Amino acid sequence: MALVYLLLGTNLGDRTANLKTARGLLEEAFGQREAASSTVETKACGFDGPDFLNRVEVYRTRKSPRTVLDLCKKIEKRMGRAETPEFRADGSRVYHSRIIDIDILEYSLAASPGASVRINTPSLTVPHPQVTSRPFVRPLLDEALRQTIKTK
Repeated sequence: MALVYLLLGTNLGDRTANLKTARGLLEEAFGQREAASSTVETKACGFDGPDFLNRVEVYRTRKSPRTVLDLCKKIEKRMGRAETPEFRADGSRVYHSRIIDIDILEYSLAASPGASVRINTPSLTVPHPQVTSRPFVRPLLDEALRQTIKTK
């Protein structure tokens, strides 16, 4: 078994309802969540847009990281996210407002919460670069990790 730590973010529409809907769909895919951080409001990073609500949720799974990513992308699409990635001339990604964003922050063996496997492919990087590049992510991840360790 593994623990997957997911960052959920939304800045369009009823943000609270978006997080609740995402949680329901994630529970359909993975079962009841193991833990969750608090929800924080953050400014849009890398573009002008409405503020985001962000939280980390933890699920226990036997699914591979690639399968987890595919399921998260299907949930985003099911919720109405229709985004074709855009890139600047320097290769950096152009970000936009979104109804939901679900990123895999860490994927660890259940026996070693917080000790993420390392994956670096064109479509998936784990641990996610935002763990260190966005100041709000690490505290949310640490909060969820503490809850995960308490429930072991």
